[in-house]
Amino acid sequence: MELRVLNYFLTVAREENITRAAQLLHVTQPTLSRQLMQLEEELGVQLFHRGKHSVSLTEDGMLLRRRAQELVSLSEKTKLELQHKEEMPSGEISIGCGESKSMSLLSEKMVSFRQKYPLVQFSIYSAIADDIKERIEKGLLDMGLLVEPVDISKYEFIRLPVKERWGVLVREDSPLAQKDCVTPEDLLEVPLLMVQREQVKNELANWFGETYDQLEIAAVYNLIVNAAFMVERGLGVAICFDLGAVFENLRFIPLLPRMETGSVLVWKKNQMLSAAQTLFIQHVRNTI
Repeated sequence: MELRVLNYFLTVAREENITRAAQLLHVTQPTLSRQLMQLEEELGVQLFHRGKHSVSLTEDGMLLRRRAQELVSLSEKTKLELQHKEEMPSGEISIGCGESKSMSLLSEKMVSFRQKYPLVQFSIYSAIADDIKERIEKGLLDMGLLVEPVDISKYEFIRLPVKERWGVLVREDSPLAQKDCVTPEDLLEVPLLMVQREQVKNELANWFGETYDQLEIAAVYNLIVNAAFMVERGLGVAICFDLGAVFENLRFIPLLPRMETGSVLVWKKNQMLSAAQTLFIQHVRNTI
């Protein structure tokens, strides 16, 4: 598979119209149609359902679209890393980040780094740790800011000094909002919005103890902003850590016994790093 043909495929998948895609790609419609048919022959599958005026992806086509997007993204990223200008480090540093206060600290390091190396740009991808690790393994991210607990045996890492305190996000009219802290017993018979990651669930199960099996889980989530909307509308209270964010009509109440977690900046062991990536890792190490 050639990257050029994958770009053709992605454009047709996005436009759902071969004529319009051909115009955008500056090729003739017969040429584009022939390239797509040759791609199907090469892969041995049908990628499109073809109608009179439009096309749509088959299941195989949807799978290829995900993989093609990753391959094209990786190609573009590699080109950026190989670009140099007047000996000044340049290119892109891509970092996957979970939602945590450590992102504030990392942002400070990004600012001070770019003051020294203004030709470097950062690309930030927000997701949970499992997704970030998968993208690091595929080469789509250079490093990740991961909230513990997390398996970092495959990675080099820098442990960040910020600690995240766990609690619940509740509406101001909730009886829980009048408390200074909440215990496992306080959360019985209260609809809960639970975090998605299994390792974190296990940590919370230890905190809840015997009451864990009695909990009412109304939903699971991976991004706190979405959880905040659900809390605001009355779906339940969200178990999360304190990001210091101010949500209208909502209040954060810490857990008791106190529960905290840390975070780590990770990158693959034995990975060939660009000059910009190496300098940024050194910068973070030297300024923490």
